[in-house]
Amino acid sequence: MYAFFDDRQWLHDPKHFMAHGVISENPEKPQRINILHKGALDAGCIFQKPKDFGVGPISAIHSPRYLTFLRSIYHRWQYMQDAGAEVIPNIHPLNRTDSYPKSTTGQSGFHQADTACPIGEHTWDAAYWSAQSALGLAEHVLSGAQSGYALCRPPGHHAFGETAGGFCFMNNSAIAAQHIRQTGKRVAILDIDVHHGNGTQNIFYDRDDVLTISLHADTARFYPFFWGNAHERGSGRGSGFNLNIPMPRHTADATYLDALKMALEHINLFGADVIVVALGLDASIHDPFEGLAITTGGFQKIAEAISDLDRPMALVQEGGYLSDELGQNLCSFLAGVRV
Repeated sequence: MYAFFDDRQWLHDPKHFMAHGVISENPEKPQRINILHKGALDAGCIFQKPKDFGVGPISAIHSPRYLTFLRSIYHRWQYMQDAGAEVIPNIHPLNRTDSYPKSTTGQSGFHQADTACPIGEHTWDAAYWSAQSALGLAEHVLSGAQSGYALCRPPGHHAFGETAGGFCFMNNSAIAAQHIRQTGKRVAILDIDVHHGNGTQNIFYDRDDVLTISLHADTARFYPFFWGNAHERGSGRGSGFNLNIPMPRHTADATYLDALKMALEHINLFGADVIVVALGLDASIHDPFEGLAITTGGFQKIAEAISDLDRPMALVQEGGYLSDELGQNLCSFLAGVRV
């Protein structure tokens, strides 16, 4: 299996994270790359650098206003007196339809949903090349490959069209899906991250040409809290083309695989030509977020079940945080994919 990654994805090194009023180290550490890279190599992946597809495929998902913000805000932030080392919002609009401010402080609150997505000097470069890795994967699948993997870091599925959040800046899975969709193929996005793919859902919520499905820990008491309920089924033309399958905390392999059957049936009836898998490994029983309880062997069974649909699979890395089992979980999943 071919895998895609660019070394510039190392450059984003966030320091700030706050949960329950306590400031701590950001879990989305660059070290994730080493662990995931080794796991992919152990599974037999052959890495290559993506080409630069330019900003066009990214702006098919994210607005020029938002991309301008991501590219320029760090340097603008430094002009403020006593500015911090990272761009972190302290105020937010009630709605994103409220007035758009001119100030750096106001724009950071408009475009950053929470404090888990601090922007540093090299965040734009890392996020840009993370998206290019997803595009390289999409092009690889379009060329006829049955499967491929993109080591996308920073991840993407919490990024809305104009909003960063939850460690995410550009929605890599959505960008890959849109790139594939523009060739006329029907695309389903299957998000198996422990957290609901709220950004992905929002981007496609009123569309009927991309099916979005998310299996995740119940958001009633788990990030991202405000999205991910079973009744959220899409709107307008997209009504019925979004499926959320929330599960109780600590759900284990057998129950998860039963829920996955429902998701795969929807993908089959949608007639998807390609499945973009938003591959979050933080559903692991060993992940520090402790949302679900999937075992290392369970990840292989998940991959085998998806492979049974016999559709090309574009595997886009999402979450999965530092634990001794992280690389093993990726290797296990990739071992279950038919190449």
